Amino acid sequence: MFSEQVESFAGPTMGSTYSVKYVQRRGMPAREELQREAESILAALDRQLSTYRTDSDIERFNTLPAGSCAPMPDEVRALVSAGERLSVESEGALDLTVGPLLDLWGFGPHGHGEQVPDAEAIAAARQRVGYRHLRIDGDRLCKDAPVQVDFNSIAAGHAVDRVAARLEALGVDSYLVEITGELKARGRKPDGTPWRIAIEAPHDHERVAQKIIALDGYAVSTSGDYRNFFEQDGKRYSHTVDPKRGAPVVHRLAAVTVVDPSALRADGLSTILMVLGDERGLAFAERQDIAAFLVIREGQAFITKSTAAFERLFGTGDKQ
Repeated sequence: MFSEQVESFAGPTMGSTYSVKYVQRRGMPAREELQREAESILAALDRQLSTYRTDSDIERFNTLPAGSCAPMPDEVRALVSAGERLSVESEGALDLTVGPLLDLWGFGPHGHGEQVPDAEAIAAARQRVGYRHLRIDGDRLCKDAPVQVDFNSIAAGHAVDRVAARLEALGVDSYLVEITGELKARGRKPDGTPWRIAIEAPHDHERVAQKIIALDGYAVSTSGDYRNFFEQDGKRYSHTVDPKRGAPVVHRLAAVTVVDPSALRADGLSTILMVLGDERGLAFAERQDIAAFLVIREGQAFITKSTAAFERLFGTGDKQ
């Protein structure tokens, strides 16, 4: 008798790792075939989107001077369009061309150590930042300034969506896909229980669950400033850079989790809310009906706030 059970596979990707758990049912492809399919998608995305390899499609575009166009795969153009929509929606809080500022502050792939740059260096880098300098012309991506595209704010979420969609096409109806921390789950486990994930509390040196949520058909993305930062002269500088200010964010928001049917959108929105901060971010999320859970510094402690959309899905999250 065939018994349904949870199977899993995992591996390295995008400078980090991925993992897939799923319910194996009669008639499904073998685990090895599902893993090959997932890794084929991840390898193709890496060749197209990675800013850590010089031969990727987007890095070849990034080396071109202002006024250039280059043919780009459908996937790259679709992600540029998705990034532009998020940029417009957030009035520039997310910007796929923020790379020179990340590098300047030491957080990007081409950074030279974490340090506080001077005002002139920031002004110079900002001349090479701005999503409006990008445009799509047929199958080509064009730039009218020497901008560079960095998909880190949405690439992992997009990869989750792609792998999840492929699993579904192959008959998998219950899964938990995680890629570099971005997650999406659907269906139930053989015992009837949902897939559950922990929203992490913002502690610098340990992993503690802040809240456990059950997912079915939703993706989860968490952004925070509590691990990737540096300190200089007693001041803390977050890896989240505000494209409009040209500097790391300064606010009380320590971490934010966004839940959305699209992992790409959840990924981008968590970055947007991290840039906007606790007050502007919460107001934006409520306005846009985004399911978001915010962890906010208050002195030496933290408080949490959740949006109406989050509470509809998971119950209240506000507590002292």
